[in-house]
Amino acid sequence: MASTVTTSKDSAATSRPGYGRLLRTRGAWTFLLPGFAARQPFAMLTLSIVLLVQHTTGSYGAAGAVAAVTGVSMALFAPYSGRLADRHGQRAVLVPGVLVHTAAGLALTALALTHAPLWALFAAAVPTGASVPQIGPMVRARWGVRLKGSPLMATAAAFESVTDEFTFVVGPLLATALCTAVDPAAGLLTEASLTLVGGLLFAAQKGTQPATGRDGHARVEHVSALRVPGVRVLIVAFLGIGSVFGGMQVSLAAFTESIGEPGLNGVLYGVFAAGNMLSGIACGAIAWKAAPQRRLVIGYAALALTASALWTAHSALLLAGLGLLVGMCIAPALITGYTLVEDLVPAGARTEAFTWLTGAVALGQAAAVTVAGQLEDHLWGGAGFLVPLAGTVPALVTLLALRSRLTASPRGRTVARGVGHREPVAVD
Repeated sequence: MASTVTTSKDSAATSRPGYGRLLRTRGAWTFLLPGFAARQPFAMLTLSIVLLVQHTTGSYGAAGAVAAVTGVSMALFAPYSGRLADRHGQRAVLVPGVLVHTAAGLALTALALTHAPLWALFAAAVPTGASVPQIGPMVRARWGVRLKGSPLMATAAAFESVTDEFTFVVGPLLATALCTAVDPAAGLLTEASLTLVGGLLFAAQKGTQPATGRDGHARVEHVSALRVPGVRVLIVAFLGIGSVFGGMQVSLAAFTESIGEPGLNGVLYGVFAAGNMLSGIACGAIAWKAAPQRRLVIGYAALALTASALWTAHSALLLAGLGLLVGMCIAPALITGYTLVEDLVPAGARTEAFTWLTGAVALGQAAAVTVAGQLEDHLWGGAGFLVPLAGTVPALVTLLALRSRLTASPRGRTVARGVGHREPVAVD
């Protein structure tokens, strides 16, 4: 085992981690391509619900509330989905999950179009959110199996963030185009269909999924990721990031409608996501010397500062510029947070840890769309942009106060990883 670690370190010294090396990892493309197809609908879900329900009810508050129920359900059920995937295999969780999600999404669409009461929309939103396939965390877990402590892990985290953000460039544009140019229900119907096809294709890639508790690591597999203090700190930080996503989605939709240009909604959100994607590409290409804990604090401080200025924008051009800056600050925080999971969490609980983080983003997004929708309905236009400020500043304070918990001690790391895992290796 020691020789494996030494080889990995020597390789890092002679070959700089980069996207080229990463994509040449054996077996990577077998899960990357179907994984990309399967995660694409996720970026369409919240916005498709907001646009459909707002069209049928005339209220951004109602639309935000239905979308929030979806997000809360996903946040609550995602960690359990990740835990089940760690114990029983990803395929065993994915196949029934995508079937339930497709059926629930179709039911929600039908209820909205028939002007069903709000409680009925809430009832359909619960299984829709609870069954959202956790493709991103599952892909990240597969990278962990393939790389096993390689210095390419940080590059893989950046690559996954870029992939996520690329979907958030395409997804909102596609959802907006379908809902405004085709039919208000077209976005949600397309989301359900893509989830079904992409999810089943990803589930079919059995050869690259992580081993389960039946493969001799049962004691490690049953450790809960939530017991790791650093994961709890990261959850708070990711809640703040979710508040930015949710606040932007509702507020941009309300802003573009108020100026008579609803089609700009997808464009402005695409600019925001493009900033995220571009900075993610840069993060993966840089050979960082600073510790990831320090990078997270600095990146999050920049995010809180830029997000706090959103409510001051009164033109589409200024909003696009600020949105670009906010997006550029999100990627470093997300990438570093996901990178820290590899150091803090046992190998057998990483899918669960990743789902806690994505669930935290969804929960923050759910709270944000609810509050932003109410602010847009009852206060001035653009009041919803106060939500990202309210979400990121407290999270930054928490991160500063508890940043020491993001460093795994050598003893804690060895115990957390359990018998049979590699010895701790310095990050930088």
